[in-house]
Amino acid sequence: MATRYWHRREDGRVQCDLCPRACKLRTGQRGLCFVRACQDGIVLTTYGRSSGFCVDPIEKKPLFHYLPGSSVLSFGTAGCNLACRFCQNWQISKARETDVLAEEATPEAIAHAAQSLGCRSVAFTYNEPIIYLEYAVDVASACHELGIKTAAVTAGYVNPEPRLEFFSHIDAANIDLKAFDDGFYRRFCAGRLQPVLDTLEYVANETDTWLEVTTLLIPGLNDSPEEVTALSEWVAGHLGEQTPLHFTAFHPAFRMTDRPPTAPGTLTEACHIAESVGLQHVYTGNIDDVAGQTTRCSGCGAELIVRDGYRLLSWNLDGSGRCSACGTACPGVFEASPGSWGARRRPVHLAPRS
Repeated sequence: MATRYWHRREDGRVQCDLCPRACKLRTGQRGLCFVRACQDGIVLTTYGRSSGFCVDPIEKKPLFHYLPGSSVLSFGTAGCNLACRFCQNWQISKARETDVLAEEATPEAIAHAAQSLGCRSVAFTYNEPIIYLEYAVDVASACHELGIKTAAVTAGYVNPEPRLEFFSHIDAANIDLKAFDDGFYRRFCAGRLQPVLDTLEYVANETDTWLEVTTLLIPGLNDSPEEVTALSEWVAGHLGEQTPLHFTAFHPAFRMTDRPPTAPGTLTEACHIAESVGLQHVYTGNIDDVAGQTTRCSGCGAELIVRDGYRLLSWNLDGSGRCSACGTACPGVFEASPGSWGARRRPVHLAPRS
């Protein structure tokens, strides 16, 4: 499929303008993301093709303040426009398309599947959705016609113009802030920090997209108290103190198997630091930690949503998303009662629509 966001250079090459990488390609070449290729312009080679579909709990994205307990139809394609050495989902994000793209589905088929499966939303996840922007936008439009919401799990590495288009179709997003150090992004992700910060500020301050942020803490690389403090202060000051921030545990993977898993105590300490600078909803992830994954009222401290992994154990919000004890509003998007999908993960196959 022909794409937007490219221009032809004087030297005969085509430059992709989707993300800050600005890949410059000759006919037959692909960008680092692998899925945007030069064929008399830039074409998207993965339009209508997926690495698979699964019904997940929304909490898995992780989105803790967006339709808690509901189910989401999740899918991805292949490729990524960053080159993270520690990628936790590298089998898909680092794959070549022919390795993993086993399913075909039109945007309308995805929307109808979500509706028939009882999913409140469709999530673009598993790999970077920015790189298949045109497909994601078409899927989102089809979903919205049926009242299905959309969620994106993204690294936020995108240029301003496509960023505006993409997030205008996204109802909720979890954006990875991989570190608060440009050197980390350069060395371990082959990217830059500032474009991600720009995306975070744009989504938080200029869109209606519900935003949550995740940082994977890697022992010895981005988990120092000083860096966690700087990151947390930036989130509080630029995105708002009510922005949910998730500190998740690293597990050795891909090209970073020389580091140990993140100690649970490191995540707990990071949460305490973030709370000390004013953030009101900070969570741990990728570990068993009921206390660290419980939503508390910013007014009175009462437990609003108690979680055990992806299961909701208790719910103390009224129909308008306010604390049942003191009436303080909890930031987020809530329905009168939570969903009941729980921790299930259900792979599904989409039948072609005639």
